[in-house]
Amino acid sequence: MTVSLVLPCYNPPPGWEKTVFSSFGAFRSRLGIPVELVVVMDGASNSVTKESTQFLEKNITGLRLITYAENKGKGYAIRQGVTNANGDIIIYTDIDFPYTTDSMVEIFQALNSRNTDIAVGVKNEQYYHHVPFLRRLISKYLRALIRIFLSMPITDTQCGLKGFTKNVSPLFLQTTINRYLFDLEFIRNCFRSKKYRVKAIPVTLNENIHFRSMNYRILLSESVNFIRLLFRKPKY
Repeated sequence: MTVSLVLPCYNPPPGWEKTVFSSFGAFRSRLGIPVELVVVMDGASNSVTKESTQFLEKNITGLRLITYAENKGKGYAIRQGVTNANGDIIIYTDIDFPYTTDSMVEIFQALNSRNTDIAVGVKNEQYYHHVPFLRRLISKYLRALIRIFLSMPITDTQCGLKGFTKNVSPLFLQTTINRYLFDLEFIRNCFRSKKYRVKAIPVTLNENIHFRSMNYRILLSESVNFIRLLFRKPKY
């Protein structure tokens, strides 16, 4: 059994490479099996230097570093990572490792049990105490829209910690949204296909995680993507 951990990276916080090194090391140690790290550099940014990537290449054996010049969005970046991942289980999260190691291990354990094909992290109420009011409002509003218009058993589709077994990769790669709602598109396709076992896994946020302010242009484009999802028939 092998695992691939995919991290999309764009404008990471200072010292991000040290966070990746320590957090990935803690996760790999807990699993005690081979874990491949796939870091996708989603376009050039000032906080990503040659020294920071060299640090990771020097200190993480077998690191897979994928780079391209133009920022394409989180969904696009993770698809590149999944395409290049070799693990029997593929897990993705954010570059700052916002969720606890325990939470990441629980995602793995659900998939390793062979009773689950897709493990979806869902945030507990404590999460909402850490986020700015506007982000909290948008998150709860989106969950309400999903409940009303998509009737899915899981409404928290935007948690940044998910995993699936290798056989689910083709379905994940059929997603078309390049930015944040790729998660919603993926989970919707999972339930509509009726081929896979999906399990919600409660996850916990790390302390001292800081959230970026919401970009209103992205919010507008994602609103359009949500409307398109309502009428788009997925291909399987």
